[in-house]
Amino acid sequence: MTFPTIKLPARPLAIKRGTISTPFVYYFSIPILLAIAVFMMMSEAPGILRDYTISQNPVFVDGTIDGSCKTRKAVFTTCEVDLSYEQGGQRYDKDVEIMFVDIHSGDYETGLVVSGDHPELATITLGLDMLWNRIITLSVFTVLLGGGGLVMIFMLLRFWRVSGQLSKPAPLTVVPVEITGMDTKRNRLNVTYADRVSERKTKRVAFTRFERGQEPIIVGDAGSNLVALAVWHGNTSLPVLLDDRLERIEMTEQERAAALAPLHELAQSTDHASATSHVVPEKQGMSLARRAGGFALVLLLLVGGIFAYWLWYVTSAPSQYNSPGMDINNMMPEALNRWGCDQLKSRFGDGNAPFGCTAPDHISWK
Repeated sequence: MTFPTIKLPARPLAIKRGTISTPFVYYFSIPILLAIAVFMMMSEAPGILRDYTISQNPVFVDGTIDGSCKTRKAVFTTCEVDLSYEQGGQRYDKDVEIMFVDIHSGDYETGLVVSGDHPELATITLGLDMLWNRIITLSVFTVLLGGGGLVMIFMLLRFWRVSGQLSKPAPLTVVPVEITGMDTKRNRLNVTYADRVSERKTKRVAFTRFERGQEPIIVGDAGSNLVALAVWHGNTSLPVLLDDRLERIEMTEQERAAALAPLHELAQSTDHASATSHVVPEKQGMSLARRAGGFALVLLLLVGGIFAYWLWYVTSAPSQYNSPGMDINNMMPEALNRWGCDQLKSRFGDGNAPFGCTAPDHISWK
């Protein structure tokens, strides 16, 4: 797809500073994301390491378990318990907290287990049953939060680097960019745009603020988004969105008028009226029936995938202690859960029962 363009002077040109903006949200989002990631790692990792050590040589003991589990947002469960027990003639009192993701209704059944090598390490059997669930949950949250913070730091450094290069004259290359967002605050137009329609198609996103009375140069649309003109300044890594009077580029008024003349002629032509319109084209959405059908298809695929994974777990998994498999088997209706536990027992009956197949003693098979 081609769009109307302009021709700038061939000599190197400088661009006024401040044309690449940094969203204010970056400055407080980065420390918040990194702080949450560090907090989660420091609060959950020691408990996971403790329970992993216990799982290498678990010893089930009698003792007192006092605490509760709370589920938030339907799937995020946190259990806080106080443990009291005696081992090797010594009494221990421990505070244990675990966090995992689970779709569960009703109470959890759990017992007290300690490390045979380190009796001072104690946890609940639920913590061991959900060990891989906890490891995966912590890893996903740490990667998403910490990775998101690092990506924002990289983008912030890119904004600063490009802003510092614009004041030095360099060759300018005019390109179309897609406007992905616009809003007005304090009489200034804030625009988010992406390099998606030029030959480079780097898909990099940038932000800019126009002064009062300034607007981007709209030259068409790409589906639901407007297309405006921008320039690559030398070898910088982000394009710079142009204003409709080219005041962002340091050149003479005669040069600005000559560059904008072709666009003014197009604006007077009926054939190109839509190309210079500032009205966002109406987006044609899917019908309600198509949306419902798509949702049903996604739901069917999800249910089918979960059921297939459950079948693999109860019939072919190399170990009964597969965290996603135990969770799914525990959520199955009574008849399917019983059948699944029978399949597991036929292969692993000489060991302890996994979560979802345990008797009231939390160890033997039901």
